[in-house]
Amino acid sequence: MVKVKFAIPAGSLQKATFDILERAGYKVWGQDRSYRPAINDPDIELKLMRPQEIPVLVSEGIYDLGITGLDWIKETSSDVEILQNLEYGKVKIVVAVPKDWTKVNSLSDLLKNFLEEGRNVRISAEYLKITAEYIKNNPVYRWFFGDLDPAIVTPWWKKGNNPRVSIFLSFGATEAKPPEVADAVIDVTETGTSLEQNNLKAIEKVMESTAHLVANKQAMKDDAKREKILDVLALLKGVVDGSKRVHIFVNVKQENLEALLKELPALKKPTIAPLSDKNWYSVNTVVEKDIFFKILPVIRKLAQGLVVYEPRQVLALNEVDSK
Repeated sequence: MVKVKFAIPAGSLQKATFDILERAGYKVWGQDRSYRPAINDPDIELKLMRPQEIPVLVSEGIYDLGITGLDWIKETSSDVEILQNLEYGKVKIVVAVPKDWTKVNSLSDLLKNFLEEGRNVRISAEYLKITAEYIKNNPVYRWFFGDLDPAIVTPWWKKGNNPRVSIFLSFGATEAKPPEVADAVIDVTETGTSLEQNNLKAIEKVMESTAHLVANKQAMKDDAKREKILDVLALLKGVVDGSKRVHIFVNVKQENLEALLKELPALKKPTIAPLSDKNWYSVNTVVEKDIFFKILPVIRKLAQGLVVYEPRQVLALNEVDSK
């Protein structure tokens, strides 16, 4: 029997990952005691890993499937197949500087002010590649240095040919680095509270990141593994889609049925069934939550007996099979 090796993230994404797996119908045991939690699907083998490592390990085929942040997929440039945005673990990567720097409200301000005064710029970051690319795309940086790569400094190696702008690898507590160790940070934030507590202000958003389901490209070509991976995708995508929709049931008189159907969106087409009274019909469908509030006045005027459920999952199986 072929097992699909599934790497799931430890740390800040861990609890939400177990939550979405359980909402998808999986049962997971031992997540608090082991890096190898058990799951109720005998064809899946779970392993808890740091999200930073997961994209590379999936791209190399050590794992067939993984959940990690979009930030680490981009940072590692991993050649993986992105299957689904799981839409949890939402964070921003921002540029931040000390709050009392009133004349610095953008990366361009920082670079222009420092470089025109003959000062070098030091930036602390955990995301070396994302940071270097973002700085190189800044118009002020390009005006001063063209295509020169900013210097990147780690304990093991240095690269880049522009010491005027240096990126120092941070091993954590990045927000505590300014002003002694760094002039600015490029760091991840969820609420901004940690930046505020360290007297920093965000001056630019570099990118947003959420948890994504990714697969090894060779595993997707293996018939047995592909089918199991698509099963996982269908169930997790169903949770994501289900959280955005409501399932509604209404009773409607025959004379109002056509008018209601014209106003009523559906996942495909609504289900219509006659009731015991031949003058009445039952209509049920799945609609977007935002749309539901817009069509509620129409439903109130044309129908009766409205029942609303929030579905655990909505499985758009045709979308998964096309992967």
